[in-house]
Amino acid sequence: MSDHSHEHQSFETRAIHAGNTADPRTGAVVPPIYQVSTYKQDGVGGLRDGYEYSRSGNPTRTALEENLAALEGGRRGLAFASGLAAEDCLLRTLLSPGDHVVIPNDAYGGTFRLFAKVVSRWGVEWSVADTSDPDSVRAALTPKTKVIWVETPSNPLLGITDITVVADIARTAGAKLVVDNTFASPYLQQPLALGADVVVHSLTKYMGGHSDVVGGALVAADAALGEELAYHQNAMGAVAGPFDSWIVLRGIKTLAVRMDRHAENAGKVVEMLARHPKVTQVLYPGLPEHPGHEVAAKQMRNFGGMISFRVAGGEEEAVAVCGRTEIFTLAESLGGVESLIEHPGRMTHASVAGSALEVPADLIRLSVGIENADDLVADLVRALG
Repeated sequence: MSDHSHEHQSFETRAIHAGNTADPRTGAVVPPIYQVSTYKQDGVGGLRDGYEYSRSGNPTRTALEENLAALEGGRRGLAFASGLAAEDCLLRTLLSPGDHVVIPNDAYGGTFRLFAKVVSRWGVEWSVADTSDPDSVRAALTPKTKVIWVETPSNPLLGITDITVVADIARTAGAKLVVDNTFASPYLQQPLALGADVVVHSLTKYMGGHSDVVGGALVAADAALGEELAYHQNAMGAVAGPFDSWIVLRGIKTLAVRMDRHAENAGKVVEMLARHPKVTQVLYPGLPEHPGHEVAAKQMRNFGGMISFRVAGGEEEAVAVCGRTEIFTLAESLGGVESLIEHPGRMTHASVAGSALEVPADLIRLSVGIENADDLVADLVRALG
């Protein structure tokens, strides 16, 4: 459920207080971890605050879900065991055999795999569009289109989609607009306020922020859709556990200050990469020459901590650079306090090889952490040689 008592507060205040009510019994300022599977009933059907079984509801998860709804400005937030579990629940709620989805030409490899290898097996069709181009989105629509799926900024090419424009296209087509807000986080971008119907998150990334938890979330703009998603969440069961929920709640409290530092550090890294002779292209929406720069400046608070760049020397040199860093850790995932480097073609996006979403072989993706920016720049300079 959403927690309307925090609607008038600024983001930083909501991040710390929404859903985080002091424990009524002890006054503990941090919600307890209710590590419990079931709840005593006061007579048959006599539930306390509606809790009967922790798949259906758990107080720690409820706290997180209220927090998520408050941060995204939605009517209902739902927490899952992973980002892909959240996506699976959403798709099985919104779609039936014979329906059609428009997916972006740049997206997380796991999302593409879910559409191409799983959802398609039960009769859902999909088409690829460049969602940064409204005409491309319109051209991909069919009379059976029920969902338009957007990542902005996209993974890994940092493409930008104008959410307001695509929301209008979706409404006209009678489709739902789903926005994966993982790269931006609700601190930098509010898709529901721009017309999206549902926001998707991998809570593993910036929301948790410390590379120590896996989780996912959905936030719905409409209360009725939120109830439908909650029904499927319970029916399908891939819920966030109480300890994972607690860890994400803790991470969210510092989201605003972390995102400011991620973006500040990314800007300094981009300055170096843009000048480096061995870098052939830098993909970052904060650059004035980025094709989505103006849209990003309009719909985002800042440009975030994710950077992709291409190197001279092709795939082998890109892989070699990934292996030469010392502070940037070679690892999949993103959004933690520590900086990560990866080769999307061989790592996070291997599943899109040979498809319309295939990424350049000379591409490197950075998740810029909150370490000292000078140290990060020096590490990359050494790795580039």
